Amino acid sequence: MNKDQVKGGLEKAKGSVKESVGKTTGNERLRTEGAADKTAGAVQKKVGDVKEAAKNITKKP
Repeated sequence: MNKDQVKGGLEKAKGSVKESVGKTTGNERLRTEGAADKTAGAVQKKVGDVKEAAKNITKKP
């Protein structure tokens, strides 16, 4: 596990909370920000996944 995977997961979680609060309070701006944060977190996590896969491929047995 690398820092991009961790940060991506945290960003995704933060986005979920923001989105839920925005839906509950009827705050469209907060809901939209939450959705954007979730997407950004998912992308960052994927970058971390790719880095991890590349690292595992380049390891010598």
